[in-house]
Amino acid sequence: MAAGNAHRGTSGATVWAAAWELLLPTASAPPRQRGRVLQEALRDAVRSGRLAAGTRLPSGRALAADLGVSRGLITEAYEQLTAEGYLRSRRGAGTWVSGSVRAAVPTVVEPARPVSVPDVDFTPGTPDLSLFPRAAWSAAHRRAVARLPHRALGYPDPRGLPELRIELARLLVRRRGVVADPGRVVVCSGVAQAMTLLGGVLYGAGQRTVALEEPGSPEHRELLAAAGLAAVPLPLDGSGPDPAALVASGARAAVLTPSHQFPTGTAVPAARRAELLRWARAVDGLIVEDDYDGDFRYDRAPVGALQGLDPDRVAYTGSVSKSLAPGLRLGWLVVPERLLDAVVARKRLLDLGNPVLDQALLADLLARGEYDRQLRRCQRAYRERRDALTGALAVHCPGAVVTGIAAGLHAIVALPARYGPEAAFLVRARRAGLAMRPLSAYAWAGGQGAAADGRVRLVLGYAHLTPAEITRGVVLLGRPADD
Repeated sequence: MAAGNAHRGTSGATVWAAAWELLLPTASAPPRQRGRVLQEALRDAVRSGRLAAGTRLPSGRALAADLGVSRGLITEAYEQLTAEGYLRSRRGAGTWVSGSVRAAVPTVVEPARPVSVPDVDFTPGTPDLSLFPRAAWSAAHRRAVARLPHRALGYPDPRGLPELRIELARLLVRRRGVVADPGRVVVCSGVAQAMTLLGGVLYGAGQRTVALEEPGSPEHRELLAAAGLAAVPLPLDGSGPDPAALVASGARAAVLTPSHQFPTGTAVPAARRAELLRWARAVDGLIVEDDYDGDFRYDRAPVGALQGLDPDRVAYTGSVSKSLAPGLRLGWLVVPERLLDAVVARKRLLDLGNPVLDQALLADLLARGEYDRQLRRCQRAYRERRDALTGALAVHCPGAVVTGIAAGLHAIVALPARYGPEAAFLVRARRAGLAMRPLSAYAWAGGQGAAADGRVRLVLGYAHLTPAEITRGVVLLGRPADD
């Protein structure tokens, strides 16, 4: 065979013989695919090290005869891989494997460790994804594809699709009391990107610290730290963030969840809201309002957004993560006029704007009233699950105190002292097949950790669980105290 004779007396003969089998599929490939199969086989042989640097390849005539293909196909493959840098050649001197390619290092794949799946997972933050309106979303997709002009599929306005910003402004004015001019609405990839955008703008303006609620969302700290801002803890009292501590922090920016504080569930009253806004005006500062679940209030109308009281001092952000699905990565940021250009410029640099088609779909749902219907559907389901949680706790965990249940997708549950201490309780609960987080998990190191009274305080998410699952979980939760 030519493969056996092409390198007799050369140092590359053994190497070429070892790689020969990689090229054999070329002969059996359909005629129109042989060139692509040959090129892929040669690339793989070079990348894997089967064809080492400096190995001389057979002539086109010899390799074509061995594989039973045309000489032109071999010539074309050699020329293509030479252009890509895998091979090198000189007229009259042959074709060689290039020295610029490095063999890929084999990846050692560790066997997957078995993952323990809890029987009931009370971890907060996830909505019921089965409530996603698939039929309405599919219909909106068909309409949007048919309606969008070709030019709309180009690079988008980094602020977002104009029709979506108009519909979002109407929604936020109507449901949340936000002062939302479409020109100041920026469509973004959820609250996380909104925090990243604002963090970068604040850092660019010379700010280096930001006050964050204690306890509060760990994600806020991480996102703003990535933007270069050092977080300072802002303790809470019965009415929400402590204004005196905010003044003492020296920060000129604060991230707050005033409509339903995460995780405690406190709604900041009017008098405290006024104090927080006075602070922002006094220091020429900014409040970032994370309205993560403001649409879900069960006993009366939702509390209006803080932003509506002073749109020049409050940046408002929210998303569809709780109302539709977090995987859509769609949210909004209503920006004070003085920060708008900087936020839009940063958004352009980050990703050039959100996908146009997804924005068009959401605009369609909003315009047709489908989004409002979705909110009502979710609200009914989550109210039923909240009631299932409180009812089951009353029966199976007598003495438990439940707070933060007027709104949102989670509740704070303070168990009787007999369930403690916290660390031992969490171990017993995990063994019983439960996943959950204590309130202390949201405290800063050295901050408001376990309660002084020794009671175990849990943050129980319930939105993603059926009433039957909630009851089963509470039954298991009530047992560890007797272990």
